Amino acid sequence: MLINTKGGPKAINVSDLFREVMIARTRVYRTLPPTPLETHPMPGDWRLLLKREDLSEIHSFKWRGASNFISARAEEARGCGLVAASAGNHAQGVARSAASLKIPAHLFMPMSAQRLKVDSVKSLGGDMVEIHQVGDGYDEAAKAAWEFAAAKNMLKVPPYDDVLVMAGQGSLADEMMTSPERPDVVFVQIGGGGLAAGVAAVIKSYDSRVKVIGVEAEGQASMAAAFQAGHPVTLENVDIFCDGTAVKTAGYLTYPILSALLDDLITVSTTEVSAAIEELWRVARVLPEPSGALGLAGALKMSGDLAGLNVGVILSGANLDFRRLSHISRTIGDPAAHQAYYQVTLPERKGTMLGYLRAIKAIGLNISHLMVGQFDLDLAYPIIGFEGEKGRFLALEETMRRKGYEFVDVTARPDLPFRVAPFQPRLFSLPYAAILNFPERPGALTEFLERIAHLSNISYFNYVHSGEEVGRALAVFSFESQGSRDRFLEDLKVNGPDFVDLARDTIEALGLERPELEEAS
Repeated sequence: MLINTKGGPKAINVSDLFREVMIARTRVYRTLPPTPLETHPMPGDWRLLLKREDLSEIHSFKWRGASNFISARAEEARGCGLVAASAGNHAQGVARSAASLKIPAHLFMPMSAQRLKVDSVKSLGGDMVEIHQVGDGYDEAAKAAWEFAAAKNMLKVPPYDDVLVMAGQGSLADEMMTSPERPDVVFVQIGGGGLAAGVAAVIKSYDSRVKVIGVEAEGQASMAAAFQAGHPVTLENVDIFCDGTAVKTAGYLTYPILSALLDDLITVSTTEVSAAIEELWRVARVLPEPSGALGLAGALKMSGDLAGLNVGVILSGANLDFRRLSHISRTIGDPAAHQAYYQVTLPERKGTMLGYLRAIKAIGLNISHLMVGQFDLDLAYPIIGFEGEKGRFLALEETMRRKGYEFVDVTARPDLPFRVAPFQPRLFSLPYAAILNFPERPGALTEFLERIAHLSNISYFNYVHSGEEVGRALAVFSFESQGSRDRFLEDLKVNGPDFVDLARDTIEALGLERPELEEAS
């Protein structure tokens, strides 16, 4: 099959690409050994065949294409040196091969590249590698890299749009198709398309009946844009949650291959990718980087059609900055549950929050977030996040209307991820501030409010479900008298929940006024 690139680089014959994969195996396995293919039973009666590219020395598949390209062109590269651009994983593959073959390399990475990946490139490349951090994303780094290569007459190592690179990546599909259990369908992530093109060419050459589904992340679906336009186009912006696949322009060589060989091309949301990361932790106790989980995110999205099938998924990388876990976990919620946020209007007086929680208790929704800040003498506007079955939200809204609560669905409000709860400290009376550690179970917050409603008013409360055994809330309570404040503190010490007093300097940083603090001391 001849793939026409319509005026782009030289056309590729798929049988020739498959032959290049067979040749690439020798070069690739001189570098590193094959990676395992694990089998895991999945809910819905399908079997996950998980290709563990994260277990390679660079914790990604990118070593395959880089080592094949550099080994095949080693003599030329020794004469002029190498240049590559990468958000991280391709740079690691190039660095390792450059160091192994003693070829100097200049690697261009964006300023936003994860420190984990930059440090790994330095470690793998040693004295043979010089890193240049340029621009805010891959495309800016790539532009600088190719200009540098042209000026210095050095050899470029493409991240995806090259036959040798595609052939190297395709070697992992050869391992999948020669394993004891072959897949019936393979979900493969797409950035520029090098991995997917190599994988699709190999799988279809072995058995055209095996389906190959491409998976892109929303906000960076450059291949889908190419499919729609009939040729690669450049996206104005790309989302970088899945930084390893954040490419503005699909490959001019990879696009026609995938347009001819893919059985389907789907997109998945950030929430679906995060849920796939959590599922990989559940299934295999591994934490992939977001782009590494794209394939499984696609499979989970189509899981209703997979019963009885062997489903191939490539865990393409696990170079995850540990600090990203908090953001990833916040995007998940409960994968089986619907989530929504409401801003409710309540009178600003003791017990109104408790009354609201009592009114909606029978609906059976879990509270995942609660943000309250006192900034009005008469009214409060708490934002409450709920999780549960989608149908229950209609019952929640109907109950709020029937009980006379004014509310607004603020689920799509852009400031929510920043957890902003406006407040006016001048309205706080005899304030007490603490971090409360609630047992993470339904009803714990309501039980606490039942106990303290007659003593205090909530002036500030910021809580989010974190998945831990305790749920932490930053809280400030106001009181009508010093006696009420004293009784509240005694109750808190005796009955809990566990708490941490905020020090005076922390309270002052919150903006609470010193006269009130002195009166409360």
